[in-house]
Amino acid sequence: MSRPRSGWVLPVSILLALLLGLLPLPTALMPLRPYWLALVMAYWIIETPERAGLGLALVVGLIADLMFGSLLGEQALRLVIMAFILQRFRARLRFFPLSQQALAMGALLLNDRIVDAAVHLALGLPVLPWNYWWAPLLGMLLWPLVYLLLDALRQNKRG
Repeated sequence: MSRPRSGWVLPVSILLALLLGLLPLPTALMPLRPYWLALVMAYWIIETPERAGLGLALVVGLIADLMFGSLLGEQALRLVIMAFILQRFRARLRFFPLSQQALAMGALLLNDRIVDAAVHLALGLPVLPWNYWWAPLLGMLLWPLVYLLLDALRQNKRG
């Protein structure tokens, strides 16, 4: 069995998600930034578990910590928790319609915000603003687009 020609899609999509996380936004929109890295990692964990799992989530999270200047291990912890939950429920989630997958992703992204808030609270960092909690909703709305785009690229579909 030959390897699919779309082997470049995973690393390029992760790199793009990292760059989208660095994209400058106006101060008012910063808390609304979707967690692009979580959306991309979720797709790969659901669709290609043999290529993406806890190890990849840890490595990508550490790279994100270094790139974004956050506490070393914070994003790695968040992505590993998300990857673990996705691996646990992958068999069910994979067969949900896209609208139900989006709801599940919204719950996962909300869980990510709770983990992030708990880390901030435990370390005595400033409390997150109230509008920080809108980002999971935006991520939930973006999930179908991210999923369809990555799926088309992974399967080498055109048009």
